[in-house]
Amino acid sequence: MQKLPKAVTRLIEKFERLPGIGPKSAQRLVFYLLHNPDHELTDFADKLTALKKETVMCDNCHNVAEHNPCGICSDQSRDETMLCVVEQPLDLLALERSDTYHGRYHVLHGAISPLNNIGPDQLYLKDILKRLKTVDELILATNPTLEGEATALYITEMLKQSKDPHLKEMKITRIGHGLPIGADIEYADGVTLARALEGRREM
Repeated sequence: MQKLPKAVTRLIEKFERLPGIGPKSAQRLVFYLLHNPDHELTDFADKLTALKKETVMCDNCHNVAEHNPCGICSDQSRDETMLCVVEQPLDLLALERSDTYHGRYHVLHGAISPLNNIGPDQLYLKDILKRLKTVDELILATNPTLEGEATALYITEMLKQSKDPHLKEMKITRIGHGLPIGADIEYADGVTLARALEGRREM
C-alpha cells in the first residue's frame, strides 16, 4: 500500500487541528498547496510567520492589534461610560461593522465551559473590575449559547458580590433581539447586530 510522503502527512495532521477542518478537507488543502508555485508557498509561509511577529494583544481590552494599546482603546472619541464584553476578537469586529456601538470593549477570549475544562481563570475575566471606574453601563455581548449565558451570569454575579457601591449599582445589560439562540455573533450581519444592541436588556 502506497504511503504519503512524511512532509505531506505532517502538514495534513497540522491542518486537521484547525477548527472546522476534518481529515478530507485537510488533505485537499495540503494537495492544493503542493500544486502551487514555490513563490506562492514561500509567501504563504512568510505570512504565517508574520501572524505572531506583527500582532500584539492590547493590555487594556485584550483585542488582537498591531499596536498596544489598540486603535479602539487609544481613540479618545469613544464613550468611556460604556463597556461591551465579547467572547472573541471576531465578535468585536462584527459589532464594529454594525456601526451602532461607540463605547469600549473587553475581549474574554472564550466562554465558561466546564465540559471543555474552561473556567473563569482561563478567561480575561478578573481584570474587568479594574476597567469599570468610569463605566455606567456594562453590555454583556457573549454569544447566545449555554456557555455564553453562563459567562454572562458569572460576570453579573461577580459584580453583585462586589463591595464597591458603584459596581453594585451599575447598569448591566444583555444583547437580545435579533440574534437567534445558538448563533455566533461573528456570523451575524450588521443590521441584525444593530437590532441586538438596541434591544439589549438589563440583567
